[in-house]
Amino acid sequence: MLVLPAGVRHMPGYFDREAQQYLVEAIREVVRGAPLYTPAMPKSGKEMSVRMTNCGALGWVTDKQRGYRYQATHPVTGEPWPAIPERLLSLWRDVADYPHPPEACLVNFYSGTAKMGLHQDRDERDFAAPVVSVSLGDACLFRVGQTTRNGPTESLRLESGDVVVLGGEGRLCFHGVDRVYPDTSTLLPKGGRINLTLRRVTVPRRAEAPA
Repeated sequence: MLVLPAGVRHMPGYFDREAQQYLVEAIREVVRGAPLYTPAMPKSGKEMSVRMTNCGALGWVTDKQRGYRYQATHPVTGEPWPAIPERLLSLWRDVADYPHPPEACLVNFYSGTAKMGLHQDRDERDFAAPVVSVSLGDACLFRVGQTTRNGPTESLRLESGDVVVLGGEGRLCFHGVDRVYPDTSTLLPKGGRINLTLRRVTVPRRAEAPA
C-alpha cells in the first residue's frame, strides 16, 4: 500500500477535462507572453531535459553563470512574467491552507523522453507555504522521498488533472519525475506533459492582505 510522507497530499482527478482544457488555454496565453526556453544547470551548463517558463510576480530560473534563483523578468526576453491565471489562484486558496497568495508559477513542459531528478524546492524564503503542483497531459511516474536525499522513496503515477501538495513536514521532501508515459492523454494535441508548480517565494509583510 502506498504511504506518502507526512505533509504530502495527492488529489487525483482534481481538475475535470473541461477545467484541464481551460488551464491549457490559459498557459498557452502565458507562453505567448513568456516563451518556453531550455534552462541550464549551474556550474556545468548542461541543459535540462524540460523546457520552462513562468508566470507571476517572480519566476524560477537557472543558468550556468548565476545558478538557481527567482527574478521578476524572463531571462531571454527581459520582459516581466505574465500574471498567474485566476483558476490557479483559486486552486491555491482551496488547497494551500496558507493565508497569502503565491508569487510564482513555474511551467515545465516534458516531452516523452524528459525527466526530472530528485530535488528539493528550497530556493524560496518562506517554507511555511506549500508547493502546489498540477499535472496536465501525458501521465508520469512521480517519485517522492524524505527530507534527506538518501531516504526511502515512494512512486506513484500522476494523471492529467491530478494535484500534489508538498506542505508542512513534507515541504522539503525530495521529489522528481522518473519518466513520462507517452500517448496516455489526448489533452495536448502533440503529446507531452505540462507541470504547473505554484510557490510562495518571500516572507509576507505584516501589512500584506491575505489571499
